[in-house]
Amino acid sequence: MKSAITKFEDLGISDYKEVWDHQEELFTQVIDTKLFNREHPEDLKSITNHLIFVEHPHVYTLGKSGVQNNLLINEQFLNKINATFYKINRGGDITYHGPGQIVGYPIFDLEEMNLQVRSYIYNLEQAIIDTIAEFGINGERLDGATGVWLDTTVPSKARKICAIGVKASRYVSMHGFALNVNTDLSYFNHINPCGFVDKGVTSLQKELGKPVNLEEVKEILLKKISKIFNLELSK
Repeated sequence: MKSAITKFEDLGISDYKEVWDHQEELFTQVIDTKLFNREHPEDLKSITNHLIFVEHPHVYTLGKSGVQNNLLINEQFLNKINATFYKINRGGDITYHGPGQIVGYPIFDLEEMNLQVRSYIYNLEQAIIDTIAEFGINGERLDGATGVWLDTTVPSKARKICAIGVKASRYVSMHGFALNVNTDLSYFNHINPCGFVDKGVTSLQKELGKPVNLEEVKEILLKKISKIFNLELSK
């Protein structure tokens, strides 16, 4: 796989809707460039991929195939816990984003990377697995579910540390993953995470019994993603 020129942005703590709009703009740019190149093979434009890291204020998002009943609270209670709610255009069901969680949005030309959507998700999972391994945590895949899990061989103990939900059009990706680092896990009590009623959630902080340096995790994660997807990073 040849290296993919990729612009990296760390947006810090940013509003969900503002970042969603930003993603959509970049996503459209990549698709428009791909379409231009197909129509003008004599005048090819280079495609820049994008990778965004961000923390969001408390927000619940429901994927296009999700069931709204998996949000277990009403609008009044959402206001009480300073959270917002959006129906969005990724796959998957409901999840939570909040402070202390690294949310990653890769806007990648999967065709240029010679990846199918399934192998793309597999690679994302592997980057997370490799990242948490640096902290002595054994991440795993769970049959029938995306994301990264712990203790999958013991159903009563299986718990998710990273959710993944993506959208792809014309083999360009958007949305992405949410890795719980120092996340307030009580916010997951108000949903059936990803539609599961019998699975728990966890974080690096909970597994290690102490807060984790978020910037250190970001640095490791960026390196793992860059290696697996062979990214040439720019800012």
